[in-house]
Amino acid sequence: MSQSDLCPSDLAPIALSCGEPAGVGPELAVKAAKLLAGAVPFFWIGDPRHLPSDALFEEIASPADALRIAPGALPVLRHDFAAEVRPGTPDLDNAQGVIDVIRRATALVQTGEASALCTAPIHKKVLKDGAGYAFPGHTEFLAHLGGVERVVMMLACTELRVVPVTIHIALKDVPEAFTPELLEDTIRITAADMERYWGYAHPRIAIAGLNPHAGEGGAMGTEEIDWMIPLIDRLKTQGFDLKGPMPPDTMFHGRARAGYDVALCAYHDQALIPIKTIDFSGGVNVTLGLPFIRTSPDHGTAFDIAGKGVADPSSLIAALKMAQDMAITARKAL
Repeated sequence: MSQSDLCPSDLAPIALSCGEPAGVGPELAVKAAKLLAGAVPFFWIGDPRHLPSDALFEEIASPADALRIAPGALPVLRHDFAAEVRPGTPDLDNAQGVIDVIRRATALVQTGEASALCTAPIHKKVLKDGAGYAFPGHTEFLAHLGGVERVVMMLACTELRVVPVTIHIALKDVPEAFTPELLEDTIRITAADMERYWGYAHPRIAIAGLNPHAGEGGAMGTEEIDWMIPLIDRLKTQGFDLKGPMPPDTMFHGRARAGYDVALCAYHDQALIPIKTIDFSGGVNVTLGLPFIRTSPDHGTAFDIAGKGVADPSSLIAALKMAQDMAITARKAL
């Protein structure tokens, strides 16, 4: 079966974990189901009490039942929580339920009952205070559940894919954390999943320099000369299609983006500023290196607007669509 022969109904539906129930996740799930109208089959795992009072939903007994729900209604795989919810005000009693839903959703993907996992935002402090959550973030918990030590964060939209090699650390700590070993590992994980989930046999990977003007021959920093260029040259001999180190300030305009499939950046803002400028509402967070597909909307719980009906579902819809496209590509390769 070719990719063009596949359609959404050929795949298991996508599992959407509820995330923090006092945030915008529940209302966004309802909006996404209505707007997608069955074009991307998915089901929501959570407590129906946490959905908006006017939500159109239908409880299902198994993930497969999501394919039989009327278009526009949200299929709900019920998962009871300890407490009801007040939008914008998290309840620590619900923290364990959030963790359990992530675990349950991951298990459904691992068994093949779901084709991919899409995660609504969580609030890490609530989970830590309410349930002793031991992981620094969502992604680390998923890596633990997937049995892998190292994963990579990608932010993606239609026009750009970026990978920050170092992520949530202070800028002053980047030069020490940005090592040859970390960059090489990130290149290898990125290349493997670009082939597996996007179909690029030899993805063109652009690598941003750490320093302004990629060091300008050592005048503005020597990391590029000392180890980045030798590392890139060595990996090229192994078949990787690499460009760089590239000056970070000139690699994100339209003509430059046409020359690569994904850009690796040294630190958080170097990667996220361009993609959020290009597509602030439609960016998707993708975790590479897991043994299953995971996407997430690129925003937080937004407690300040939760329950007001104004939350924008664009990023969640983009995340569900990207998860479906990735699942189709992976299925094609089987």
